[in-house]
Amino acid sequence: MVTENIRLLAAIMFADMVGYTELMQQDEEQAKKNRDHQRAVLEDCILLHRGNVIQYYGDGSLSIFGSAIEAVKCAIAIQKRLQKEPKVPLRIGLHLGDIVYDDEGAYGDAVNLAARIESLASPGSVMMSDRVNDELLSHPGIETVSLGKHYLKHIKRAVEVFAVKQKGLSVPTLSSIKAQTGSSSRSIAVLPFVNMSGNVENEYFSDGITEEIINALARVEGLNVTSRTSAFAFKQKNKDIRDIGTELNVSHVLEGSVRRSANQVRITAQLINTSDGFHIWSEVFDRDLEDIFQVQDEISKKITAKLKENVKEIAAPEKLVQQSTDNVRAYNHYLKGKYYWHKWTSEAVLKSIKQFEEAIELCPDYSEAYAGLAMSYSYLGAIGQMPSHIAYEKAEKAALKSLEYDDRISASHTALALVKVLLHWDFKGAAKHFEKALALGPESPNVKQAYALFLKVQGKNKQAIRILKEALVQDPFSLTINSDLARAYLNAGKNKKALEQFNKTLDLDANFRTAIEGKGWAYVALGEYEKAEEIFEDYRKSVGHKLKGITQLGYIYGKLGKEKKAEKILELLKQREKEDTEISLAMDFAVVHLGMGNKEKVFEYLQQAFDEHLGGILFIKTNPIWEDIRDDERFDKLVDAIGLNENQLVII
Repeated sequence: MVTENIRLLAAIMFADMVGYTELMQQDEEQAKKNRDHQRAVLEDCILLHRGNVIQYYGDGSLSIFGSAIEAVKCAIAIQKRLQKEPKVPLRIGLHLGDIVYDDEGAYGDAVNLAARIESLASPGSVMMSDRVNDELLSHPGIETVSLGKHYLKHIKRAVEVFAVKQKGLSVPTLSSIKAQTGSSSRSIAVLPFVNMSGNVENEYFSDGITEEIINALARVEGLNVTSRTSAFAFKQKNKDIRDIGTELNVSHVLEGSVRRSANQVRITAQLINTSDGFHIWSEVFDRDLEDIFQVQDEISKKITAKLKENVKEIAAPEKLVQQSTDNVRAYNHYLKGKYYWHKWTSEAVLKSIKQFEEAIELCPDYSEAYAGLAMSYSYLGAIGQMPSHIAYEKAEKAALKSLEYDDRISASHTALALVKVLLHWDFKGAAKHFEKALALGPESPNVKQAYALFLKVQGKNKQAIRILKEALVQDPFSLTINSDLARAYLNAGKNKKALEQFNKTLDLDANFRTAIEGKGWAYVALGEYEKAEEIFEDYRKSVGHKLKGITQLGYIYGKLGKEKKAEKILELLKQREKEDTEISLAMDFAVVHLGMGNKEKVFEYLQQAFDEHLGGILFIKTNPIWEDIRDDERFDKLVDAIGLNENQLVII
C-alpha cells in the first residue's frame, strides 16, 4: 500500500477499446470476452517491457513505464497481438511527464495529456506526444509520422502529435485529427471589421471587406481559417482576444476597421496572437475605392507573410484576391446582396436577390453575383418560401450562367449539385458537381454541409457525420451545421448523441426552430412520446401560425393514440392546402397518417409526393420515422423508383 503521494517522471500509456459500449448493448458476453482478452495481452506485454498497470476503468487502462522507448515498444507489441484473432480494436496514446501516484491511481497534467492523445488515435494505432517522439530520435528502428501541432482541450500549449508508422498499425488521417482538435499554429479568425464611417448603412461594406479577406486567406495552403458565421458570432462583443482564441480554437485573430468617405476608404488591420493578446502586426491603408481589390490582396499577403515566419508549411498563390468586376457600383450591390444573404431570413434573402440582380444589370458577366442568385433561390426553395420547382429552376439557371463566365466558383457548383439532387434526382450529375465544388473549396464548411445532405439522402449517415464534423472545425458556431450533425446522428440510430447535439445547438440559440423540431424527433426515436409532444408544442408556438408547424404534432398525437387531435391536424392541413394552392402538403399528410398507423393512406400520399417530385420524399431511405413501413414491398419500389437502392448510389 502506498501511504503517501509519490511524484515521478514516467512514460504514461492510455489504452481504450473502441466500440465496447455498443458491443455491450448488442452482445454482453462477447464484449466481456474481448475486454478480458485485451487485458491479458496488456498485462503480458507491460510486464515484458517493465511497466506497471496503474488502473483499469471499464474497457480502458492507465499504465506507466520508466522508459519512453519501452512504452512505445510495448504499445506496438500490444497492437500487433490484438490484430490477430480474436481481434480487438484498441486506441493507444503515450506521453512523458511528471505524475503524482498513489493507491487510487495517477494524476497530473501529463496524465490528462496522454488521455487527450489517446482520444485522437484510430483503432490499431499508437500515438504519442512530441516529448515521447523526442526520446525515439536516437532509436531509428521505430519510424513515426508527424500529424501536426494541435491545441488539445485543457492543455495550454500546442502539442505536436505523432503516430508510429509500421506494417500492421494504422495511422490516423490529418483531417480526422483536425476535426477533433480544430486548432494548430496555422489557424486564424478574421473578426468583423468595425464600420467607422459614421453611417450605419455602410455596415454592408465593412462586413463585405471582412468576408473578402476571409475568402482570400482560405486560399492559403496550410492555413486553417475560421468561417464567416463563427467569426461573426463575436460581432459587437467586447471579449478578450485570448478568450476568443480559446472559443474558436485558433492561434491568431485579425481585427480592424473600415472608414468610407465618398470614393476614399481607410482600412486598419491588426494581427494578434491569441495566446498572449500581443499585436504581431498592424497597418493603416488609405486607398481610392477603385483599388479595393488590391488593398484586400495586400492585407491578405502581409498576414500570410507574418504567419509564414513561424510556419514554413504555409504556401499562398501569387494573387489571393481575384478582381471579380471592374464596376465599383456593381461590386457595392454585390456586397449588399451578401450582407442580406447572411441574415438567413426569407425577407432578407429576397432583398439579396434584388441586389444581386442590380449588380448583374451593371455588370452582365458578374459570375459571383450569379452564384449569389443561385444560392438565394436554392435557400428559398429549401425552406418552402417559394414553390420548389420555381425556386430550383431559377437557381439552376443562375448557377449555369455563373459557370459560363467562371467555372472556378465552388458556390455555383454547390448550387447546381443541390438542384441536381432536389429537383432532378440526378445523383450522378450531383456527384460530378460536388466533386468540383469540394476540389475548389476543400475547406469550405458550406460545401461540406451541402455534400453531407447528399450523403444523407443516400443513407450514408456515417460519412455524413464525418463530413459535418469536419465542417464544424471551420464553423463551430454554425446553427445549421450543428443541427445537421444532430440529424445525421438521428439517422444513424445514435439517438442519445442526436439529442445531445440538438441541445448543443439550442445552447447557441434557444430559438433556432430547426433544432427545436429536431429535438422533438430525437425524443420520438428514444420512445419518449410525451416529451416529444411537449417539444412539438413549443415548435408550433415558435412558428407562430395556426396552419404551419403542425405536422409533427399530428404524428405524435397518432403515436399517443390521440386520434381526435390527429384528425384535427389533418383538417388544418387541408385548410392550408386550400389557402395556399402553390404548395403541396403530400409529405405532411403522409407523416401524420404514419403516426396514426394508416398504412394505406401513407403510401397514397407518398405516391403523390413521388408523382409531384417533392424533395421531401428523398429522405425516406434515411429518416428513421419511416422504419414502420420499410418491410412493405411498396416502400422498396418507391426507393427503386427514386434511384436510392444500393446498386444505384453514387459516392465521390
